[in-house]
Amino acid sequence: MSVKRLLVITIFSVTFAIFAPTSLRLAVAAGPVHKMHTANMKWWKAARFGMFIHWGLYSVPAGVWHGKRVPGYGEWIKNNAHIPNREYNALAKKFDPVDFNAEQWVKIAREAGMKYIVITSKHHEGFCMFNTKATHFNIVQDTPWHKDPLAMLSAACRAQGIKFCTYYSIMDWHSRDQLPAHASATHPTYNPTHFAPGRAVAYLHYMERQIHELITQYHTHLIWFDGGWMHGWNKPLARDLYHYIRSIDPTVILNNRIGFGYGDYATPEQHIPPRGIPGPWETCMTINTTWGYVSWNHKWKSSALLIHHLIECASGGGNFLLNVGPTAKGIIPQPEVKRLLAIGKWLKVNGQAIYGSHRTPFDGKLSYGYATQKPGRLFIEVTKWPRSHTLVVPMRNTITKAYLLADGKKLKTAKGPDGQSVYLPSAAPDPVATVIVLKIADPVRPLR
Repeated sequence: MSVKRLLVITIFSVTFAIFAPTSLRLAVAAGPVHKMHTANMKWWKAARFGMFIHWGLYSVPAGVWHGKRVPGYGEWIKNNAHIPNREYNALAKKFDPVDFNAEQWVKIAREAGMKYIVITSKHHEGFCMFNTKATHFNIVQDTPWHKDPLAMLSAACRAQGIKFCTYYSIMDWHSRDQLPAHASATHPTYNPTHFAPGRAVAYLHYMERQIHELITQYHTHLIWFDGGWMHGWNKPLARDLYHYIRSIDPTVILNNRIGFGYGDYATPEQHIPPRGIPGPWETCMTINTTWGYVSWNHKWKSSALLIHHLIECASGGGNFLLNVGPTAKGIIPQPEVKRLLAIGKWLKVNGQAIYGSHRTPFDGKLSYGYATQKPGRLFIEVTKWPRSHTLVVPMRNTITKAYLLADGKKLKTAKGPDGQSVYLPSAAPDPVATVIVLKIADPVRPLR
């Protein structure tokens, strides 16, 4: 890198650190996506459903520090409990996930109907969950376990037909290249960090080295960036990182949290945009109310609600990335497994309406549920069984055949002033969501 280019990046970094707002997390997540290039989006668009895994040193305290519960997300405990580096780093000696089983984790994802896995290779805490040569602060060298879970998961994913993907945080609370928001020997606040003077490019090279490892050693299909709201992260740095990744493997998919318009898809968090948003997108969501494992958090979403969320994402043309937070011993909590398997059971019957589907053709909300479509077929996912036992589909198309996806039972239809009527059984065959298939000859022509 030339001296001139280094100077430009440094000036950008300092300017951004002074004037940037305190948190850009939501803005980054919803930011525009301009750069598509050659990423292999075909499999991702067809997948519709993936597993997010938040696993790191934070699973050791599990939401408790010095005997007290720490509010907030489990993976943020270092920041939220104001833990000094030396104390937090000591957690590595207690991290011994002897019950970890890569094949079992991937099997759970596969039985849940998930098509890809995204695991934290490095969260904001800075601890690396893979065998990196860029730092000793990693699970292989700095824990008593001395094993590489990402290598095992990558191999298990290949064996079971699941796409292996990785999360990577731009913000790093451990790196000497980034300084905490409020430095203190006993009570630091890390978020948002800012670059140490003159260290922006050094940190960029650190990231490039690790991302090179993730792509070449672990064959990640996608990199899920986060933490781009740190002060000093700017467009020249994002551009350089983006093009560096493309130079290694142009087919790797990147989310938009690399920032500044770079990336292949948008990432709304913990909510689903009504009827979706333009372009590729993916909602990430927790099963309870935390990403990293918290021993006392039992606020579980129901299986029915999670199935409805999956349907709503597909109806809006998006993916659903559902999180699990394994324990320090390497176990996915049973309440999470139970809900995942319930979703998988529903998908075994109704997956045709989700995988490879396209967004709803209707601008307005359907009172009885959602719609997805494929050429020649319109799927109606009925989540609220109408008292009239009749669906009125607001389209001009003539229905050539209507039937229940679960058992193929034919349904009667009729044309009316408000669209096509479909006559249903008196009770919903599936109390969570019953899928009706409507065969049509032409693309859907909405009535309104």
